[in-house]
Amino acid sequence: MNKQNSHSDKPDNPEQLRLSFYSTPTHDCSYLDDRQAITLFADPQAELDNHIYSTLSQYGFRRSGKHIYRPSCPSCNACIPIRVPVNDFAPKRSHKRVWRANQDIVVDMHGAEFRQEQHALYVKYIQARHPDGGMNDPDPDKYMEFLTSEWSVTRFMEFRLDKQLVAVAVLDQLEDGYSAVYTFFDPDLPQRSLGTLGILWSIEFTRKLQLEWLYLGYLIKESPKMRYKTQFQPQQGFINGQWGYI
Repeated sequence: MNKQNSHSDKPDNPEQLRLSFYSTPTHDCSYLDDRQAITLFADPQAELDNHIYSTLSQYGFRRSGKHIYRPSCPSCNACIPIRVPVNDFAPKRSHKRVWRANQDIVVDMHGAEFRQEQHALYVKYIQARHPDGGMNDPDPDKYMEFLTSEWSVTRFMEFRLDKQLVAVAVLDQLEDGYSAVYTFFDPDLPQRSLGTLGILWSIEFTRKLQLEWLYLGYLIKESPKMRYKTQFQPQQGFINGQWGYI
């Protein structure tokens, strides 16, 4: 990767963060077939912590494993970081139907430790939904490396129907909200709309904790797999260096 100049951002408090960032060589875009991509990473050798992570999230960065990254493609701006203001969220009629239909599901919170039952559900989900993707390695260590890091405050929310695990929402706690890292669910229950339920529950969970934002990662309107995020309104996008409603 190529090193970029040291970058200093001044967050809301007086403390300044100084980090080096590295950009990858140009590579094929994972979402748009006709595009080339460049990804910007915070220095993986730096001593990262949840404060740095929270601050970088305010500038459109996201976590994958121990890496904090953001797309940095010079000729494309299709990837838009988005977040939902949970106190202003207005559920659609379809959202209310999903919520009512899943009142028999119980949700429990767990820490970021390996649980065989969760991993088995993840493998089932990946094999059904993303068999040709880059996350289809069933190795338990790779699974944990993808979803967790040693410095993030990560929670695994288990959704159970009659004591059976049917979905897991992985959330990172930030200083101003939560970041939806990944959600996986039983593909044999499409009528439950468990992916939508996971986001709706995360919005409500964040609101009850009196936090402000649920960060949903990157919206890519040109990618059918990522377009679902437009359903959750109102939402803000990080465009041209600032957040605004889209």
